[in-house]
Amino acid sequence: MISRIDLRGDALVEGPALRDLLPRADFDVQAALDKVRPICEDVHHRGDAALIDAAERFDGVRLDQVRVPAAALTRALEELDPAVRAALEESISRARTVHRAQRRSTHTTQVVPGGTVTEKWIPVERVGLYAPGGRSVYPSSVIMNVVPAQEAGVESVALASPAQADFGGLPHPTILAACALLGVDEVYAAGGATAVAMFAYGTESCAPANMVTGPGNIWVAAAKRYFTGKIGIDAEAGPTEIAVLADDTADPVHIASDLISQAEHDPLAAAVLVTDSADLAEAVEKELEPQVAASKHVVDRIVPALSGRQSAIVLVDGIEEGLKVVDAYGAEHLEIQTADAAAVADRVRNAGAIFIGPWAPVSLGDYAAGSNHVLPTGGCACHSSGLSVQSFLRGVHIVDYTREALADVAHHVVTLAEAEDLPAHGAAIKARFDWKVPQGK
Repeated sequence: MISRIDLRGDALVEGPALRDLLPRADFDVQAALDKVRPICEDVHHRGDAALIDAAERFDGVRLDQVRVPAAALTRALEELDPAVRAALEESISRARTVHRAQRRSTHTTQVVPGGTVTEKWIPVERVGLYAPGGRSVYPSSVIMNVVPAQEAGVESVALASPAQADFGGLPHPTILAACALLGVDEVYAAGGATAVAMFAYGTESCAPANMVTGPGNIWVAAAKRYFTGKIGIDAEAGPTEIAVLADDTADPVHIASDLISQAEHDPLAAAVLVTDSADLAEAVEKELEPQVAASKHVVDRIVPALSGRQSAIVLVDGIEEGLKVVDAYGAEHLEIQTADAAAVADRVRNAGAIFIGPWAPVSLGDYAAGSNHVLPTGGCACHSSGLSVQSFLRGVHIVDYTREALADVAHHVVTLAEAEDLPAHGAAIKARFDWKVPQGK
């Protein structure tokens, strides 16, 4: 069901060559650009009419309007299963606790007497958030996008999720209920690339946004790439990933269940176990069979994901070598199930989120740890972070110098300007002084 990669002995190489040996899904965003370009430009030229036609084409439902009526949000919350509501409220509360602590404050540094630089954090004015709605419904993604935006102080928050034929063209009612719980009343029935285009260009019913965030399929990722430079984005999210670094102290039942938990997202989802224990590898392989058989999305998601080229059990000589492998892989989610797991986790450099020990599975992070589950995929954890309050803030430097403070450094500015052959830069300094004053300093 799941392949093996043996990197013991001389098979473990360094640098990019190691990354090339590790499993990864085929996810060619560049190739998808040609298909999303006309879709996005159709939204640009025809606005809401293009969104309505796209919903009929891709989602099988003809919309009367793209914006979700306020009454539908209220009704969705009123009809929500009380247990689901309680779980969503707990998830929101924990996410707020974590993200509120990420807020940044204005800080002023006195560089010299009379010269200060202040760093002020200003939230993005308007954001468009995306919650997928294809194979599954993701109210948790609503929480993970909305909470950090709100805690950052974003004034205008709008959310899009695909139209659902089963619900009269509205997004899934649990998505709508989550929006209502969070106080988001601007919601649109729009999916995939059309939703990103709606936020980028604006339409009759939706004002353009400064930024778009949220996970999605390859068409969402391609649309984000298409609009990079016009709008801010969080990341080009690819298929979800779990990597588990484990030794012979780990429980194969736990590991098998955690691999399956990610595999049930999508047939391209990646499930990777890195271990120095051949016995554990064999035990996990045996444990996968009954657990997969007892699962729900076996044929269409789990088996294709586990048997695909993106999933594998990777054998290494020791935890030291295992750390090299998981750093080269840069997983979206990384579980550490080893002896002294916290110490091992502390040495990891590249991961979207790290889960320590047997009682912190990825599923906890997906819903109720308080952490954010919108994380870098495809190895991007080596240079990118998950969604946070910081994602929605811009640091602006405010420079305040007195005449005396400028005079004290003027000759250095002039010297550097002339060294770069930009004499007008220096002239802008000289124009403020009788140049005899600063020249002698």
